[in-house]
Amino acid sequence: MTRILHILDHSLPAHSGYTFRTRALMKAQAAKGWEVAGVTGVRHPEPGQAKGDGGETVDGLTFYRTAPIAPARSPIREWREIAALAARVEALVRDWQPDLLHAHSPVLDAMAALRVGKRMGIPVLYEIRAFWEDAAVGNGTGREGSARYFLTRRLETHAVKAADAVAVICDGLRGDLIARGVDPAKIVVSPNGVDLDLFGDPLPRDDALAATLGLAAGDAVIGFIGSFYDYEGINDLIAAMPALVAAEPAARLLLVGGGPMEAALKAQAAASPVAGHIHFVGRVPHGEVERYYSLIDILAYPRKKMRLTDLVTPLKPLEAMAQGKLVAASDVGGHRELIEDGVTGSLFAPDDPAAIAAALAAMLGDRAMWPERRHTARIFVETHRNWSSNILRYEPVYQRLLRRDPPSLAA
Repeated sequence: MTRILHILDHSLPAHSGYTFRTRALMKAQAAKGWEVAGVTGVRHPEPGQAKGDGGETVDGLTFYRTAPIAPARSPIREWREIAALAARVEALVRDWQPDLLHAHSPVLDAMAALRVGKRMGIPVLYEIRAFWEDAAVGNGTGREGSARYFLTRRLETHAVKAADAVAVICDGLRGDLIARGVDPAKIVVSPNGVDLDLFGDPLPRDDALAATLGLAAGDAVIGFIGSFYDYEGINDLIAAMPALVAAEPAARLLLVGGGPMEAALKAQAAASPVAGHIHFVGRVPHGEVERYYSLIDILAYPRKKMRLTDLVTPLKPLEAMAQGKLVAASDVGGHRELIEDGVTGSLFAPDDPAAIAAALAAMLGDRAMWPERRHTARIFVETHRNWSSNILRYEPVYQRLLRRDPPSLAA
């Protein structure tokens, strides 16, 4: 039986798009009969309580942890993180004896996996969900064009070329790697998907929850559910609300989540002439998210235009489609891979509050198209973006690696 060790930045019980993709992937692999386990690096935010070296079981999945390390300045800190994770992976390889190492971004995880894989003769697949250098720019901890940016980019390219195979979540990332000189036959695209066991049966409108939030039955609710990072463009969505309310007085904006921009966004909303139409919920338990989806008519994703958003596809629009919700999003590369304008959703110009207001007003003014749009989007997710089908993309790559075939023979 094939054993796969997933090497991760963090995992359940922490909640993020990263951990939910990991959960879906590992669950689908386990359902196929493969043995799977995960190991997290020192950045995992919730160490948990594992018994001895037996790992921590969360939602039926086993995760091993790496012990904390002493603080240090960059780049010494990162090299120590790689060394600590590599030592943990090597110990697990000797004990659990996996057939394959499946490392997930960031690149520190890949470097640790490659160190162990080379030493112990185990093939390594490196899966990239976003380039670390672009993610740092997106979350405000890095600057494009800086020395750190270029050094991180070089490290990423080195890891990709050293890995036995590479998986990416979208065509944008694949194209960027090919432009760096990576053999296209070495790369498989495994797109973001939805676990329909979690998001497959939308809940009816939760009237009691709506009442606690001050939402009336006739309100037209625009929603955002996710993390409040600058690149998400939530400030543009708030800025669009006065024009939207002028066109549709019943419009309300429901913001569910939290993050670095939360205080600034709340201040912006409080100063808005339509402040009473903007509602902040805060973070909610993952098990409660569907209740908030039930209140929303249109999910809005106004991501700003930058390398990160042009190259990387988000997960949230797919979840919204699975919930039978309308979707409106900025016209950036990552959204265009998920949304066909006028068919499965609506696209508007990025970084433009007026364009956001116009697109949302047009959708609210054409309710006759809502049932067909919702149905078409749901069918798209069921057919092309669910994990039961996405898992099939890994199988030929795993088989090739285990046979030690060259990339040119990859399926």
